[in-house]
This record gives sequence, C-alpha cells and structure tokens, in this order.
Amino acid sequence: MQPLLEQACTETLIMVGWSTLIAVVLGLPIGVLLVLTDKGGLLQNSAVNKVTGQIVNIGRSMPFIILMVALMSFTRWVTGTTIGSAAAIVPLAIGGIPFFARLVETAVREVDHGLVEAVQSMGGNTWTIVRKVLVPEALPSLIASTTTTVIALIGYSAMAGTVGGGGLGDLAVRYGYQRFETGLMWITVGILAVVISLIQFAGDYSARSLHRRGARSGPGPRLRLLKAAKPATADVDKVA
Repeated sequence: MQPLLEQACTETLIMVGWSTLIAVVLGLPIGVLLVLTDKGGLLQNSAVNKVTGQIVNIGRSMPFIILMVALMSFTRWVTGTTIGSAAAIVPLAIGGIPFFARLVETAVREVDHGLVEAVQSMGGNTWTIVRKVLVPEALPSLIASTTTTVIALIGYSAMAGTVGGGGLGDLAVRYGYQRFETGLMWITVGILAVVISLIQFAGDYSARSLHRRGARSGPGPRLRLLKAAKPATADVDKVA
C-alpha cells in the first residue's frame, strides 16, 4: 500500500497546490474588482460589475463533476490529455477562481470605509488604496478565505479522482471500491481528514496572528500622521 499512498498523496498535493495558486492569483483581482465597480465604489461601473458578477455566479453554481466534463475539450487543448493529475488542475483552478473571488469580495467589503476616505484625503489614487488599505486590512480574512478554498479544492480533487484525475480520490475508487480493499479506502479517508485538519489549524493560526498584530500596531503611519496633524492645526488657529 505504501507506494500507492505516496504516489496518490503527491498527486493530490500537486493538483491542490497549483490550482490554489491559480485561483488566488486570478480570484483576488476579480474579487477586488467586484468591490471597486459596485455602487458607491471607487470605480463604480454597473455594467462591468453585473457582467463580472454574473460570470462568477455561473462558475460557482456549476457542480464540479459537470464542470470537468464541460471543460474536457479545453483541458485537452491546454494539457494534451484529459486523464491524470495535470489534466485535473485545469478544472480545479477554473472552479476555484469564482469561489475564491466571492470570498475576497466579502473580505474586502469588511474594511472600514473611513480608512479609504483618509487615504483619499491625502491624495491617494485607486491603486494606492487597494495596495495600502484594502488588501492589507483584509489580509486576515483573505488568509481564512484561502484556507477555505484549499479545503474545497481538496474535496474537488477527490471528485476528480473518480473520473481518472489521479490522487487519493482515484486510489479510493480503484482499490477501495472496485477491488473491495476497504482498509485502503479508510486509510485514504483518514489521510484526507488529517490533512484538512492541519490546513485548517494553520490557516486559523495565521489569521489570528495577523489580526492580533494589526490590533497592536494600530493605524498605519500615514493615518497616524493625519491624526497628529489635526490637533497641531487647531493649536495654531487658537494662538492666532
């Protein structure tokens, strides 16, 4: 069993790792764009917001098994095959992008709008606000969102194994179900449970650490400078 389990674990890690990376890199700007183009946003544009939101909704509403089948031609064009862990990365990434984008949208909306207004008053443009305020302030929630995405993609990768995607799901189906190796199937279930628990613990710990660090450090240097400048101006007016 050991060689089979090692190979299956390696394939699952490769699938989930690459698909998570692609989902985060592409889902983060999409989620931020949904916030910026929404009503009252910095780049308010109802047409872009509705089109982008509808695409994200369609991607989220489609069951993963159906998504894999629908993307077979595209997967073959990208990877040259529809079987194996490399081919499974394509539907996993495409399924994870809208999922992560919605989580990013929720996280960014929680940022205090007063911080955005403060940076605007200091002449900060949209890119500065995104880079210096929205993303850093939402970072603990973004870490939690990434953790949720990784766990969801692990579940998706197990489904991909049922149609030849490789990994622990494929091992459980071929040996645990088709060959009645019940012990091997329960071992794969235990491995998945342990991996998910470790990922959840690491994500929760990182999010809490960032949240506590942000609470201790207080507002950023520019905001502290802005707050310090107001009393000074008031004192000058009082003396005059």
